[in-house]
Amino acid sequence: MRILISPVDADEAVIAYECGADIIDIKNTAEGSLGASFPWVIREVIERVGDPEVTFSATLGDLPFKPGTAALAARGAVTCGVTYVKAGLHGPATVDEGVQLMTAVDRAAKGVNDNEILVVTAGYADYRRFNGLNPLQLVEIATKAKTDLVMMDTLFKDGKTLFDSCDLAELGEFVSAAHENDLTVALAGSIRQQHLDQLASIGTDIVGVRGAVCGGLDRKTTIDREKAREFMTVASTC
Repeated sequence: MRILISPVDADEAVIAYECGADIIDIKNTAEGSLGASFPWVIREVIERVGDPEVTFSATLGDLPFKPGTAALAARGAVTCGVTYVKAGLHGPATVDEGVQLMTAVDRAAKGVNDNEILVVTAGYADYRRFNGLNPLQLVEIATKAKTDLVMMDTLFKDGKTLFDSCDLAELGEFVSAAHENDLTVALAGSIRQQHLDQLASIGTDIVGVRGAVCGGLDRKTTIDREKAREFMTVASTC
């Protein structure tokens, strides 16, 4: 199980790297759950970390149903040097709309370098709170759009965790359905150390965190070196 840590700037990214994060996921928390960062921030993160073996990811935003906008965002992120691009399906209301958006993202991203870019279809475990796409719909969209990964995070960052929105059985069904369709699975959403064993038990491939490695367990503060080290130590035993 790989650990993805989401810094907002180069200083945080260096800490995540030095603490052993498997994937450094650059985001802008001021713009939402999967808020998109700025091109110059992404480039600075990659330059400061300075390790060509590191896997970098960038979020494209909690996106409306605007495939053209999403495609341009994807192309821009890839040209900054990231390997993963994550698109949050906030606006799409149907599987068909999700497929249209993710197909555009996938084509735009892989038009730069098809052999290295991985596209993530991302949705929200708390979908019931805004009538969003459910987990199995996300798997269907990712499969039809031929993206590489499917992910669930939480849209609302109000103290509720992934497990407050979906129980372990629903998460397990999501992971199993994704794997049956040859998709890698990522889970995030105010995940804490105590959740890692459960996530490992259902076969989660990637766990994404920010708040768990920040001061006060608050994603709005900065990444704390000791908390990040502790989290990675616990994760290595799962």
